[in-house]
Amino acid sequence: MRIHSDSFQHRQPIPAEFALGARDGKDGFGGNRNPHLAWGDAPAGTRSFVLLCIDTDAPTDGALVADAATPIPVAHPRGDFVHWAVADIPADVRGIKAGSCSDGFTAKGKPAGSDAGGVRGLNDYTGWFAGDAGMGGRYFGYDGPYPPAHDLRTHRYFFRVFALDVPSLGLADGFTAGDALRAMQGHVMAEAALYGTYSLQPG
Repeated sequence: MRIHSDSFQHRQPIPAEFALGARDGKDGFGGNRNPHLAWGDAPAGTRSFVLLCIDTDAPTDGALVADAATPIPVAHPRGDFVHWAVADIPADVRGIKAGSCSDGFTAKGKPAGSDAGGVRGLNDYTGWFAGDAGMGGRYFGYDGPYPPAHDLRTHRYFFRVFALDVPSLGLADGFTAGDALRAMQGHVMAEAALYGTYSLQPG
């Protein structure tokens, strides 16, 4: 199974139009458009796909993230931050057009709905903005990269597509990437992935 994007090259920088944060964006925001993705060579018998986008370089110390005056060292412990989760994508779908699922930022989050014929899950901005009067809400679908500007590490954003042997995972409204990963255990026939990089560090 294979995957590629016309929006960025594997292991290369993601353009700011596909990011939530941008150095030269209005109020610090980028275009927040979803990138183009296309996949193929799925195994015979594939009945649905799951799509995930995960930043594997997210700092684990929230207090350090909030302290913009202190650079976050490259060696600081890292964890996952989910930017996109879609389940039950029909087996005949082979791609997603740029900007078709997200084209700008929605404060308090996009609503539940469909991306590429599949079901939108929550991304991790739901937890990040929790308790914020102006931004708190349920963030469904795609919201792009916004690494801390004082983070010295360039972040990697992995786009992963899984071919499954079931037409639906039967996930509840508001499911997370973790829910999808647990539900698909024993049903993954193949996986394809690529990653792009992003940083708000100058230069």
